[in-house]
Amino acid sequence: MKKKITAFALTGILAAAAFPLGALAEEKEKTEEPVKVILNEVAHSIFYAPQYVAFEEGYFEEEGLDVTLITGFGADKTMTAVLSGEADIGFMGAEASIYAFQEGASDPVKNFAQLTQRAGNFLVAREEMPDFEWSDLKGKKVLGGRKGGMPQMVFEYILKKNGIDPQKDLEINQSIDFGSTAAAFSGGMGEFSVEFEPSATALEKEGAGHVVASLGVDSGYVPYTSYSTKASFMKKHPEIIQSFTNALQKGMDYVQKHTPEEIAAVISPQFAETDEDTIIAIVKRYYEQDTWKENLIFEEESFALLQDILEEAGELKERVPYEDLVETSFAETAAKRN
Repeated sequence: MKKKITAFALTGILAAAAFPLGALAEEKEKTEEPVKVILNEVAHSIFYAPQYVAFEEGYFEEEGLDVTLITGFGADKTMTAVLSGEADIGFMGAEASIYAFQEGASDPVKNFAQLTQRAGNFLVAREEMPDFEWSDLKGKKVLGGRKGGMPQMVFEYILKKNGIDPQKDLEINQSIDFGSTAAAFSGGMGEFSVEFEPSATALEKEGAGHVVASLGVDSGYVPYTSYSTKASFMKKHPEIIQSFTNALQKGMDYVQKHTPEEIAAVISPQFAETDEDTIIAIVKRYYEQDTWKENLIFEEESFALLQDILEEAGELKERVPYEDLVETSFAETAAKRN
């Protein structure tokens, strides 16, 4: 009888101890320090709304990450930050990873998540042109983008699709720094300008220009921006890349399930200098042209199209195997998880 009581008492003690031990483990998990990650983005634009939703809704924190966001102001500068180790992850056009590979990078930068599937810039004219045709650009002066950058290459891709020779049929000014074309256009330079948001809408609001075409619509589905990191970082920290991708997928899910007004309300703290009506208008533009993918998987077909565009622009020495610069496992896992 004594043995039975002792055994029963011991069972009770173990059962009672199990709860606090579980609670302690859970508490320890909650209090673990988040992993610090430096993300360098090519530009700070409403075009990248799902990313800012992930920041504002706390999705990175939910995944155990403390992400510091830095704006590089150009894919060349963002790529330099990644290659030098100043940034863990870069967000830019995937063409930058191809250029680095072509230059013989010993530690290639691999793309693991694609955010946008259309170009995010617009053609702005000085006057309203409700019946605009791309042929209207013949003989005109246009403020364009940096040679070898996605904005300029997609612009040239559209021109060629419409039978226009970018070198002979119009004058494209590529001498102005990224982000300064709107001010130059407002100051009287050029007859047309290729602009990102919020610059395109800002020019309209001040009466200095009118959006007459969307490069995102007229170029079709193009892998415009993606997230990348050095192969060595990916190999050493797969859990960081997975957690980062999981958080982004939550941001993508949010924009797929909410209205432009709701998206604008969430991301507005990221654009304190822009009034909410303008943010809503810009989000609507991107929302209605199907800018954001449902998942983050960078498909092989998209990578092939990107290389087609690079070839047409004369920027590709030789085609790069998809597997060398794209890793889809993180995006595939995130899509299933969410």
